[in-house]
Amino acid sequence: MKNKSDLTVMLKEAGILFAITLIAGLVLGMVYELTKEPIRIQQEKAVQEACSAVFQSAASFEEMNYELDDMLTEELSGEGVKIGSVYRALGENGAMLGFVLESVSTEGYGGNIVLYLGVTMDGILNDISILEISETAGLGMQASDILVPQFHDKRAESFIYTRNGAAADNEIDAISGATITTRAVVNAVNGGLKAAHALMEGGGSNE
Repeated sequence: MKNKSDLTVMLKEAGILFAITLIAGLVLGMVYELTKEPIRIQQEKAVQEACSAVFQSAASFEEMNYELDDMLTEELSGEGVKIGSVYRALGENGAMLGFVLESVSTEGYGGNIVLYLGVTMDGILNDISILEISETAGLGMQASDILVPQFHDKRAESFIYTRNGAAADNEIDAISGATITTRAVVNAVNGGLKAAHALMEGGGSNE
C-alpha cells in the first residue's frame, strides 16, 4: 500500500510540474509574440539613427545584398573583424552618395564591438557610430567620447593608433589604459574601409 501511495504522489507531483512547465512555456511564448514587433521596430530605429549619424547628407538608406571576396573576408577575419549589413546612402534625387557599413570587432576587451561607418564615394570617412560595446567602465567605455570624434571627416586608407598624440590624419589617440578597446575599434573601422573600397571597385556587390 505504501509503494502504491508513493507512486500516486510521484505521479501527482510530476503532473503538477508538467502543468507548470506547460503554462510557463505558453506565457513565455505569448510574451515573445507581444514584444517581438516592438523590439524589431526599436532595432530598425537604432540602425536608421546610426546611418543618419554617420552619413548626415544622405536622404535615405537602402540595404543592399553584397558579397566580399574570399581573400578579403579571410583577411578581415584574421583581424577579428566581420562585416554585417551594408546600406547605400542616397541623396534627395536618389543619387548614390556612398555606403554605410556595419563592422563588428570580435576582439573587444568585454566582447563584440559593433559600429557603423559612413564612407563617401570619394573615400572620405564621414563619421563612425558605436551601437554595441561592453568594455570596462571609465576605460574602454569612453570609446564613444574619445575615439569616435577622431574619425570625423577623415580621408585615409587605414588608421593606426598611438599613445604619443596623433600627428597625422590617419593616427588615432588611444584611450589611456584601454589599448585593447582602441585596437578593436580601429580594426573595425579599417575593416569597414576595406569593404567599402571593395564595393566601390565593383568587387563586392552581387546586384
